[in-house]
Order: sequence, then structure tokens, then C-alpha cells
Amino acid sequence: MSRELSLDGGEITLLKKIGLSGSQMYGRRLVEGMEEAEVLPFLDTLTGLIQQNYVLTNKVNVRTIEDVSRAFFRVNPAFAVALRDAISPSRQMARERERDRTRRRRRR
Repeated sequence: MSRELSLDGGEITLLKKIGLSGSQMYGRRLVEGMEEAEVLPFLDTLTGLIQQNYVLTNKVNVRTIEDVSRAFFRVNPAFAVALRDAISPSRQMARERERDRTRRRRRR
């Protein structure tokens, strides 16, 4: 069963930065090189991904950049495939074509 997710550009960028492999990312690495003007949209996007349960963290509250710097983040494995498909729709189409080919072969 595939999930249809709709992500905006900020969410896609942040998910790519965290990585979809399931390994943990240090929060301070997410914050590196960030300018002050980017802080609020970054925190907003990160908080939204955490609330939707797409991103997991070891901290209960992540409200400031200091909180982000002290936390670890990773993509929720339950949503990893759906998030990969949302980031790269061609991947999902290729998997569906392969599934259709397999079904046709079984019918023969």
C-alpha cells in the first residue's frame, strides 16, 4: 500500500539533508552554515515534519536553534519509502511498472 504525500520545497530539502537511510543526523550539522534569515522557516519546517511524525528526534521540544543543535534527528522508518517516493516520483512510477510486469508474468 503506497501513501500519497505532498511535500513542499523546504520539506524536501530538509529531508534530503537529514537523509532517508534511517541513520541519525546531529542537529548541529543541520544548523551549520545557516544564516539568521533562514532560522524561522527552518524551525517551522522541522517542527511540521516532527508533528507529522515523518522525522523522529530524541528531544521532546525543539523550539529554538539551540534545541536543534543539541538533538539528533532521523527519518521515521515507517514513512521512509513513501517519503522517497514523494521526493522522487519517478522512483514510484518505476516500481509500479515493475509490479505490473510481475502481475502479467504470473497470469501467463
